[in-house]
Amino acid sequence: MRKIRTILIHLLLVIGVAFVVAPFVYMVLTALTTDNFSLPSPHKLMTDTKTFANFAQAWGKNHFQLYFLNSLMVTLLTMAFSLTLSACMAYAFARFPFPGKELLFRVFIFTLFVPAIINIIPQFTILKALHLVDTYQGLVLIYVGSGLVGSTFFLRGFFERIPRELEESIVIDGGGRFTIFRKIYIPMSLPAIGTLAIFSFQGTWDEFVVALTVMKSEAHRTLPIALQLFRGQYATYYGLFFAASIIALVPTILVFLIFQKQFVQANLSDGSLKN
Repeated sequence: MRKIRTILIHLLLVIGVAFVVAPFVYMVLTALTTDNFSLPSPHKLMTDTKTFANFAQAWGKNHFQLYFLNSLMVTLLTMAFSLTLSACMAYAFARFPFPGKELLFRVFIFTLFVPAIINIIPQFTILKALHLVDTYQGLVLIYVGSGLVGSTFFLRGFFERIPRELEESIVIDGGGRFTIFRKIYIPMSLPAIGTLAIFSFQGTWDEFVVALTVMKSEAHRTLPIALQLFRGQYATYYGLFFAASIIALVPTILVFLIFQKQFVQANLSDGSLKN
């Protein structure tokens, strides 16, 4: 009976994986097949000659490479500022005693319940007053501000689990708050920071509504806008559109591969015992 149950569980897992992977495999094979002015049948995907011509064409059309680099710059800046500021704020909320700390933190967390779409008009008004509309600075500012609360909330809980006893050795050597933060909290929080890095990169890289609202010039557009233009102009050229989509997906996959070992681990005591 146990053997049958194990087989059924594995069978369900295989079916689930197939449902998730099959559309991606279909997209890749379509991107490698030429003359796809309609969705190709599975037989055509398996028998037609494969080529990377669609990828070269997609990279060179409609300033796609420019939009790719624009998105890469905006995303990396957003990730760097977001992780730095959220780590500092989380450390302050976790370890600095000051009047009204918990009330301020609850008000801070309350903003998470406000739908992001509601904030677009006031955010745009503020950017316009600061003359930051159609600038990368304004776009990065909105992205960093939008993800700061959630990241701070996440890291604060992680910092509070780090034993205070680990700070004593640095205090004895004359180290201050910043030294403790740099030598204890950051190294021991790398799993949490790596997880946030993945989420921050993916969320910024795929964002469309704010980028469309803030960026007005064609030269300043980001990659999600370029993909929408591709979908409109090459709606029936599935090979080219899927190739552009795969190119846009590559950075997210690379970031995941780089930070995958930093996913949050349940036990912090192992890190505190390492020399």
